[in-house]
Amino acid sequence: MTTPTEVAGRYRIDSRLGAGGMSTVFHATDTVLERPVAIKLLAEHLAEDEAFVARFRREALAAAKLQHPNVVQVFDSGHDSQSGRHYIVMELVDGPSCADLLRDHGTLDVDSAVYAVRDACHGLDYAHRSGVVHRDVKPGNLLVSNETGATKLADFGIAKAAEQSRITQVGSVLGTAAYLSPEQARGEEAGPPSDVYSLGVCAYQFLTGRLPHEYTSLTELALKQQNDAIDPVSALRSDVPEALDRAILVCLSRDQDARYASALDMAEAFDAGLYNEATDATIRLEDTTQGLGDHSDVDATQALSTTGATQALTRRPTTGTTAPAPPARRAAEPSAPARTSTPAARRRKRLRLIALALVVLLIGVGVALATTLSGSDPGPPVTAVEETEIDQQIQGVRELIEENVEQPAQ
Repeated sequence: MTTPTEVAGRYRIDSRLGAGGMSTVFHATDTVLERPVAIKLLAEHLAEDEAFVARFRREALAAAKLQHPNVVQVFDSGHDSQSGRHYIVMELVDGPSCADLLRDHGTLDVDSAVYAVRDACHGLDYAHRSGVVHRDVKPGNLLVSNETGATKLADFGIAKAAEQSRITQVGSVLGTAAYLSPEQARGEEAGPPSDVYSLGVCAYQFLTGRLPHEYTSLTELALKQQNDAIDPVSALRSDVPEALDRAILVCLSRDQDARYASALDMAEAFDAGLYNEATDATIRLEDTTQGLGDHSDVDATQALSTTGATQALTRRPTTGTTAPAPPARRAAEPSAPARTSTPAARRRKRLRLIALALVVLLIGVGVALATTLSGSDPGPPVTAVEETEIDQQIQGVRELIEENVEQPAQ
């Protein structure tokens, strides 16, 4: 379909800013208020799904109620009768997304990464207190203003509008797989802890230039989530304070109760971590996680290559002062003694691995679809799941079952 030159008799399309599977975003001018705006036109095929359109309208209304310095403001939404396209009119943020910065530079400097995450936390905390969960936090939805240096969250409500619609029913996992919380990947309802988890993945990537786990198949990812500990950020980058590293790992716990109770708690932990100080919440959650034997594993897709530190997000803190360089890291605390694994525990673990691998196979097709349903800047690409790969994963599950299920005595 040809792109309209005007939408709703009011918004003049000036140029294209980006495109994704669900929408295309344009730089436009509001001819009534005489101001620049960003306008998102939903893809044609979405208009055919009446359930999606109804949910989209409800979520657009909810997003429009959010007014916060760290949230991209939604001004208007509706249906353009001339073009037949559904649209959202938003605040125009003149600046790159964090996905752009990662693509161009590989990593962010420590101060800039903390400031970006802290701003996003304040936007999320406000949204959560207003009853709105983002569900699709990723670098492409974190926009950095060139004018103020503030980071703003975009695309509230889009992921929820797509849930359960016909275009996402085949076991689909919404958003980019790398940033989904474990509960989202299982198809469970996303809540504020899911947004904390996703932002924790962003923080890890900002500082290391890679995602917490690398994998070549969904089965491999599932096994790594269950068994592998995440490499500490400080092991990959020496200038990251140890307390900040610990705060990130708290965000990435696979247990929702072991993450920060609120995005505000996360913001405070990152602010303190910049000065190598741990908050009470971090210490308390670490103790809980160690008691459960949790390795704080996290979803991932393919890693970005690290090209070195950058000053691309050079900016001042929101308080108007410049943060000093983080102090020297303290020596790492001794790790807790290893726990003895009983035969019964090993059997339960094997059964959990088998069940998890089967679930991964069921959502395989959905993950492939998810890459086409993400926003205008989807971030790192997710490798499509081919039929041959699914066959290989089925064989892998069979071998896993044969290796781990005890055979009856002869």
